[in-house]
Amino acid sequence: MSTIIRTIKSLQPAQIIVSFYVIAVIISVCLLSLPIALKPGVNWSLLDVVFTAVSTISVTGLSVVPIVDTFSIPGIFILLFIMQFGGIGIMTLGTFFWLLLGKKIGLKQRELIKTDQNHSHMSGLVKLMIQILLIILIIESIGTIILGTYFLSYFPTWQESYLQGLFASVSATTNAGFDITGNSLIPFAHDYFVQFINIILLTLGAIGFPVLIELKDFLMHRKKHFGHHFSLYTKLTTVTFFALMIFGTIIILLFEATHFFQGKSWHESFFYALFQSSTTRNGGLATMNVSYFSKPTLLALSFMMFIGASPSSVGGGIRTTTFAIVLLLMFSFAKGQKNIKVFGREIHDEDIRKSVVVSFLAILLCFAAIVILSETEPVSTMEIIFEVSSAFGTTGLSMGITPELSDAGKIVITLLMFIGRIGILSFIFLFNRGTKQTNYHYPKERVIVG
Repeated sequence: MSTIIRTIKSLQPAQIIVSFYVIAVIISVCLLSLPIALKPGVNWSLLDVVFTAVSTISVTGLSVVPIVDTFSIPGIFILLFIMQFGGIGIMTLGTFFWLLLGKKIGLKQRELIKTDQNHSHMSGLVKLMIQILLIILIIESIGTIILGTYFLSYFPTWQESYLQGLFASVSATTNAGFDITGNSLIPFAHDYFVQFINIILLTLGAIGFPVLIELKDFLMHRKKHFGHHFSLYTKLTTVTFFALMIFGTIIILLFEATHFFQGKSWHESFFYALFQSSTTRNGGLATMNVSYFSKPTLLALSFMMFIGASPSSVGGGIRTTTFAIVLLLMFSFAKGQKNIKVFGREIHDEDIRKSVVVSFLAILLCFAAIVILSETEPVSTMEIIFEVSSAFGTTGLSMGITPELSDAGKIVITLLMFIGRIGILSFIFLFNRGTKQTNYHYPKERVIVG
């Protein structure tokens, strides 16, 4: 026992966080394997259980089995619990239960929270966790009431209506992308109210918890704090998030004008484009079969899934701020500037290095997965690129190849979903042995690049 304790204490925060997620996956596998969680006659392999558990804890939404035909009502509630756990984050719920037990949040726990939420400092972290939990639960509750009440006109009983509303609200807010309709949101392809509510829930879940907290503080104290200034993180991630959403909508409208949207009314085309652009930011829900889109549109959607949601949110991918910083770095370098200046501030050198490393490693990771799947799966390269981008971005959209994946393919996608959830930085720091910085330097020498 003392050896185990010493080993745990010697682990770096990122290694402990990853260990927690591995334990969460194991617990999820056990819960999803319970006979009470499955419908009568359902049998599935251990690999399929692990795949579904990772997909749920990473709030991805890719599934090798039909959810509505596999899980019983208790199983659906187990899925809801795992989605909630994965979406809000292990350290957020862990902090809440720790406080309920009357325990003090020490330095080690704060370091873990900092790592899990990708924060650069430890001040106010416990308060942040409590606010995140409360905000998400409030959003999900409002979403459940609105959708559940609205679904009374769709489903025969109020119990089924509110169960559908609860599942849809949690799935959208956590960006899990699972559904119990059997056809995602395709039954609501022409119900713009349902789509609009889901877009709001998807956005609130993916835009980043600190943004929601700053917005809440601004709305509650705007009279006291005239001239309130939002943080650079909030400005950068919000502008990038909505710019990508608008970019995606326009691209889909342009590329599909003579394809899928041909013969459709302007409002049908607009909502198809807007919803698909929103859901590629980690939602995974769909109002149509995405395989109907043309290849240029599918490549654009894959690119957006690769970018993913904002840091400290329910989503995966390289994250919006990473993409924004790399883009700003290219513009600054082209102008001959040594620093990145945006919104009256300069981006820290450490954040620039992290963004470049995260982007490059993510490209290598996805490229390797595409190469492996091209060898193991008898499907088109476009379908593989889309599946890999969806898994890494923890989005959950698919062109329909997920249930047909080979065992090797399921393992590759499972690893991508897991890395996408914990984040590239945590994945990198997983191999960090805590080496100390050296106090000496070698002579610098220039090399030819480009």
